Amino acid sequence: MSPMCMYSSFNRDGHVSKFHHMHYLSRAMGQVGLIILESTAVEPQGRISMKDLGIWDDHHIEGLSELVQEIHRFGSKAGIQLSHAGRKADVEGEIYAPSPIPYKQGQLVPKELSLSQVEEIIQQFKEAARRTKASGFDVIELHGAHGYLINQFLSPLSNDRNDHYGGSRENRYRFLEEIVDGINEVWDGPLFVRLSVNEYHPEGNSINDMVYFARRLKEQGVDLIDCSSGAIVPAKIDVFPGYQVPLAEKIRQEAGVATGAVGLITNPLHAEEIVKNNRADLIFIARELLRNPYWPLKAASELGISITGPGQYLKAWEEAFPRKEIWYPN
Repeated sequence: MSPMCMYSSFNRDGHVSKFHHMHYLSRAMGQVGLIILESTAVEPQGRISMKDLGIWDDHHIEGLSELVQEIHRFGSKAGIQLSHAGRKADVEGEIYAPSPIPYKQGQLVPKELSLSQVEEIIQQFKEAARRTKASGFDVIELHGAHGYLINQFLSPLSNDRNDHYGGSRENRYRFLEEIVDGINEVWDGPLFVRLSVNEYHPEGNSINDMVYFARRLKEQGVDLIDCSSGAIVPAKIDVFPGYQVPLAEKIRQEAGVATGAVGLITNPLHAEEIVKNNRADLIFIARELLRNPYWPLKAASELGISITGPGQYLKAWEEAFPRKEIWYPN
């Protein structure tokens, strides 16, 4: 399950709500193999919205841990996407970015991060990873796509700094590099990074730049690149089923790193084709899982695969899914 913002920490404190339990556990019961929680802020001013989940305080660990335990009870693995929105934060007070460049004309101009503030945010990602481990998650994904802070440092469209975090692509990578280094000190599980592989702008990062970033991430021990696109600047995108799959295929082939494909993949046969033809190593299902939490059962049926699920649902499933074992969560 691809991370998708739910804006449902209703008390604006970053804590897990009852909605999150219902939302994610229904997908776990539906037999989603890996559920990655929505964008979760490493600091309050880094939230995409005031109702985002947070992991900037040790007090968040208890609620996240309870949610992870319940996801595990139904047989799914649990991941979390760590994020900082940068200039795209919709919060009270000032917002910050690598450079004082707004996302689009008419929006609030962000404050340029000082070197000490950059170092502080890098430490916040490290502390978030420590809390992730304490909460029992299986996977971390860093949100380096969709125009949020890591993406803002990577892209020449949003980063015109003249220090060692700006200029060349090596310098623009430094912020992400130091975040990964910090996380590696406290986290020994699988680490994914989501990248916007196509920026849809002639002056943005090229595919060769993205291959370079992916190679560097692999050298640092990153296990998989989640290949998305866009949203660093406003752009018109030609959207169609599987439109981002060639990006995952390109990064996989040229960077030699495992990739995940996402983007209007709704048909089980389409998903199977992508994996079996070695175009990507993992399929992220997004909005289709909002429409149907039990999509994996549909996929298993169409592909002739037997999967197990809650025994309480056996009578509804036994005709479509030949089963050798069942289990009863309590």
